[in-house]
Amino acid sequence: MDRLWDRDGVTTVRDVFEDMVRDREIAYTTVMSTMDNLYHKGWLMRERNGKAYRYWPSMTREQYGAALMREALDAGGRSDRVLLHFVDQISDDDSEALRKVLRRVGSKRARQGKGAR
Repeated sequence: MDRLWDRDGVTTVRDVFEDMVRDREIAYTTVMSTMDNLYHKGWLMRERNGKAYRYWPSMTREQYGAALMREALDAGGRSDRVLLHFVDQISDDDSEALRKVLRRVGSKRARQGKGAR
C-alpha cells in the first residue's frame, strides 16, 4: 500500500512491479496477485485499461490510519481507558496536535449543530 500511496494516482501492476524489482527479487505474478487481493478486500479500486487494470487506493494513508485507530479503540475494552493509555504514550508534539484537532472538530460540530436547529 505504501508504494501505491506514494504514487499519488492511478498505476498498473507493471509500474508497481518495476518499482519493487529495483529493491528486491519478486515475481510479476506475486505483485499482480497481491494487488488483486487488495482490490477484493476493498483497499484498492480499479478500472480496465485495455487488457490490464489501472489501480488506485480506495482510501488515503491517513484514512487507513484512522480506521486502524478506530478498530483498536473498538477492540480494546473500555474506550475511555484505551484513550487514556494511548494519550499517556504519545509525544508532547502529538498531544498538542491532538488538542488542536479536538478543538477544530468541536468547533465544526458546534457550527453544524447551529445550522440544524
